Amino acid sequence: MLKSKIKNKKIFSEDLGINLKSGKEEELFKWFLACLLFGKPIQQEVAKRTYFEFEKEKILSWEEILKAGWDRLVEILDRGHYVRYDFSTATKLLEISKELKQRYGSLGNLLRQSKNRKDLEAKLQEFKGIGPVTTKIFLRDLSKKTYV
Repeated sequence: MLKSKIKNKKIFSEDLGINLKSGKEEELFKWFLACLLFGKPIQQEVAKRTYFEFEKEKILSWEEILKAGWDRLVEILDRGHYVRYDFSTATKLLEISKELKQRYGSLGNLLRQSKNRKDLEAKLQEFKGIGPVTTKIFLRDLSKKTYV
């Protein structure tokens, strides 16, 4: 029973060593990347391991994702055992990074341009591949002052 409770425990930014309280753009994007991985119907441990592969490769920004390219992203996803969704996730990460760059310039700008939580939810879900689950995970760890 205890083992199943631990297994189903929600992952928070602190569990990944991400410090959202710092207010730094880099930390915000790390959490966003993690949420994109956790938003797929995949085991938490696989998503967590895959996030750490991105961290090990220092691919933790939209700029680094674009620089890495599709083949390298697939390699990283595969090393994390994210194999069921490796191709589609690599494509999604590239598309979201490109759109984030073009529309907002940064994730922080997207947050600052949002009028309130509902507006932020809508803006996030305008990105292809980001739905209610990913949005909910992402917003769960943000303080109210971050997005209002």
